[in-house]
Amino acid sequence: MTTPIRAATLAAASSLALTGCLLSPGTFTSEMQLMKDGTFAYSYDGEIQMLALSKLAEMGAKSEEKFEAECVDEETWEVRECSLAEVNEQRAEWQEGASERRAKAEREAEQAKQMLGGFDPSDPEAAQKLAEQLERQRGWETVEYKGDGIFDVDFSVTGKMTHAFAFPMVEKMPMANMFVTMMLRDGNQVRVDAPGFASQGGGNPMQGMMAGMMGLASMGKAKGEGEDGEMPNILMPNGTFTIVTDGRILANNTDEGPVNNPRGQTLVWEIDQRTEQAPTALIAFD
Repeated sequence: MTTPIRAATLAAASSLALTGCLLSPGTFTSEMQLMKDGTFAYSYDGEIQMLALSKLAEMGAKSEEKFEAECVDEETWEVRECSLAEVNEQRAEWQEGASERRAKAEREAEQAKQMLGGFDPSDPEAAQKLAEQLERQRGWETVEYKGDGIFDVDFSVTGKMTHAFAFPMVEKMPMANMFVTMMLRDGNQVRVDAPGFASQGGGNPMQGMMAGMMGLASMGKAKGEGEDGEMPNILMPNGTFTIVTDGRILANNTDEGPVNNPRGQTLVWEIDQRTEQAPTALIAFD
């Protein structure tokens, strides 16, 4: 793996360690129905990636296990071959920091385990155990693990608009970021936001993280020796988010605006890696 790509990967891995786990959408179809009889329905059919279980996290951990000297030309900032003295100096510094790196790795591993609801991301069975736990939660009809932190899910739930709603909610996992939220307001109003469906902009730290992941994914696969030469498989968002309602749409940020249909009106957002604004809508039920 080339030095710039390795640096980008390690930077992303470091950010991942700080957030504990990050859920991101892949290819998906999502719909929310909000009706004036007080009922709502939400569905998500497609891929979800948990980056704490992906090869990105694995690469971040492996990077600390192997010493490799790196030298840069001070004038051109291009990578150059290290002299023997430079290699020996860097190796000595690396060996001196070994105990500190081990302690840091142990702390981060314990933090990741706590944020993953007790699952150890280094456990080969962790992903399958998580899939089984999700299927025990209401709404998660099927959860199939496809490898590299990627789950193929079919989620569907219905209820009354008497409380807020958020997706995804993962039991015992406090750091699970939300794709979609529904918040109730005074005056019989409902606000819907979908922060998980925007990968750029907005000042949202999760969106900034997603933008970095999209940059890594766009690099494709780096050609190098062994496993470290292969870039992690990072999903890019690709799907549609639709709101169906017979209420009065007060505000929305779709390109086309509301479209009439037999059940009332629909709002549709096309989502991909270039999506800058998170879908949002405000609906009133008079």
